[in-house]
Amino acid sequence: MARNPNRRRLSVLRLLAVVAVLAAVVWGGQRLVNRAWRTLNDDSGSTWFGPYVDVTLTPLYHFEDPLENPSDTVVLSFIVADPEDSCSPSWGGFYSLDEASRSLDFDRRLARYRERGGSVVLSFGGLLNDELAIACTDVNALEQAYEGVIKRYGVSVLDFDIEGSALNDGAANARRAVALSNLQKRIKPLDVWLTLPVAADEGLKPEGLATLDATLAGGVKLAGVNAMTMNYGGSRGSDQSMHAANVSALNFTHKQVRRSFAAAGVSLSSQGAWRRIGATPMIGQNDVVDDQLTVKDAERLRVFAVEHGIGRLSMWSANRDVKCGAQLDSERVSSSCSGVEQRDNQFAFEFDVVDGALPTEKLAPSIEVATRKDGMRDNPETSPYPVWRTSRTYELGDKVVWHQGVYEAKWWNTSDAPDRPVENLWDTPWRYLGPVLRGEERPKLPVGLDIDAWDDEVVYSVGDRVVFEGQAYEATFQNADFKPDPDPDTPSDNPWELLDPTEF
Repeated sequence: MARNPNRRRLSVLRLLAVVAVLAAVVWGGQRLVNRAWRTLNDDSGSTWFGPYVDVTLTPLYHFEDPLENPSDTVVLSFIVADPEDSCSPSWGGFYSLDEASRSLDFDRRLARYRERGGSVVLSFGGLLNDELAIACTDVNALEQAYEGVIKRYGVSVLDFDIEGSALNDGAANARRAVALSNLQKRIKPLDVWLTLPVAADEGLKPEGLATLDATLAGGVKLAGVNAMTMNYGGSRGSDQSMHAANVSALNFTHKQVRRSFAAAGVSLSSQGAWRRIGATPMIGQNDVVDDQLTVKDAERLRVFAVEHGIGRLSMWSANRDVKCGAQLDSERVSSSCSGVEQRDNQFAFEFDVVDGALPTEKLAPSIEVATRKDGMRDNPETSPYPVWRTSRTYELGDKVVWHQGVYEAKWWNTSDAPDRPVENLWDTPWRYLGPVLRGEERPKLPVGLDIDAWDDEVVYSVGDRVVFEGQAYEATFQNADFKPDPDPDTPSDNPWELLDPTEF
């Protein structure tokens, strides 16, 4: 074969240069691979703890108040589909996001919690209501619903509590995965946890595994799987302790998580898999009569979590982290107490010994705090609640504005300024709920309300309603020629009760 005269001869130097370039490319690519692999198998960091808080439960749990909640992270639950609007998020099916802001002062309390340095995880789903992906069958609308929640509250960690019949809804699991995968491409950082029930003798059940696999297959970069280490029932052997059941369930879950991630093309080391596992026990008496988690069990679980480097610890729930009163039936599981011997917040203090923190940065919420200045005057025309007055007698639950903060009376008091310096938080009759929010003002009555104006010549009976100077009132006892007052000095002597404009 004749040699091509135009063909250039490859010199030794040129050959060495090519080899060097290829080596650099391979080395650089290997560095990227190794970096990604190390990220997936990262054993750094510490276990973080955040208790679940049932936001809509009565009595209201003040997660923002350090006296009630000592934890620096909370998992606020549950956001579900609005029963009347399937693609609109609501708190527990009771309040829209706007209604929660008004009725529960939720946005303000969230701002207060962050003022004290708290971090927030939002939990969707739960056992009793429909998670958004179940009710909302339009993927685009579902994605917008999730995004609206993320932006309103400025959260970067989401938790999805999938249990009961929701585990078998393959279509909903697929929709959720698509929506979350799309959001993770646009919103960074955005961590997603799946909270799933486990059994002591197998870990995740088949339907839970299917939910995990569908989520990974949909492209979601899962932060981890949070095992509901509770309500074991028959899966816990008759001679198996609660702690042994927890350990067994978590070890099974660890193997399952490694297999599921591997099937999705992500190789996890043993330590990397533990970092993607959480444990959430139901403190005290579980729904299953024979299952009960004591404070000692909590200590053992915390030690196990730290020794194995699991990603998170939670508990159901902060609302229950107190001892039940003697008047409660010991056979009935309470939503507001544990049912076992303990001190107030003892489970939280036991778990909170871990020193980890959420591994993400908070996003900027759309809720803005009003500019606060020393000596800034409160405007009674726009303040969301009446401005505090020294001559006024306040009763339990009354809310006031003072120096651009909102306070709630914890007991009867008068002439006790909300921001009076005290040595201990329990010395003041006022609970600080949070700051006045930017643009906030007192709600107004709807136009065209069918209620008569107050008339000084009419004798009013209990339950009669009137409108006076733009406010609605209801008579608490018979009266005549008694002018309604939105902020009387002594409410108990006043025959008119101011009504909430948002209730019309």
